Amino acid sequence: MLTKKQKELLDYIKKVNKEHGISPSYEEMKNKLSLKSKSGIHRIISALEERGFIKKLANKARAIEIVTSEKNYTSKNENIAKVVEIPLYGKIAAGTPIEAISNISSFISTPDNMINKGEHYALEISGESMTGSGINDKDIAIIKRSSSAINGQIVVALVDKTEATLKKLKKTSSNIVLLPSNDLYQAQSYEPSRVQIQGILVGLMRKY
Repeated sequence: MLTKKQKELLDYIKKVNKEHGISPSYEEMKNKLSLKSKSGIHRIISALEERGFIKKLANKARAIEIVTSEKNYTSKNENIAKVVEIPLYGKIAAGTPIEAISNISSFISTPDNMINKGEHYALEISGESMTGSGINDKDIAIIKRSSSAINGQIVVALVDKTEATLKKLKKTSSNIVLLPSNDLYQAQSYEPSRVQIQGILVGLMRKY
């Protein structure tokens, strides 16, 4: 099953190949799909190749071969996974806090059933402190932007306005405790004034 963007790019590659005998450039593909960076095109190309729809020809520029006939996919809306593009800010620690994320590195296609009302963004997990909650190194965390959360929720916490981490939230009468889900890591306790909640985990994406 193809996402809307994957099908759109596949159709465009087929059209250009048929009309000009050569594949479109990555810049042309980026502009066609209205993406802000070529990294999104590389990701879609890789997905199409993994699914057997195209084949990149080695040592040839702008050479993409269509290897699957049109009958093997469908444009019917009910068979196309609906996706939305959300910003991927970079890496966040699931371990010792790292420097706060501030710059958008690219955009990522996300199933819309992971997204509810509100603003969302994605972060790549770095570290293994949350493996007990099923959150592994290099997973992509889908975050709903929020400045508040309740006990037990997994949150993006900004510590001292400089370091961001992904942890389970526990509020006590005097402190905010950021709890790992791995016995090899220790809980981190801070005065409330030192911690800002920047979002709540709502989904995960993983490559196999």
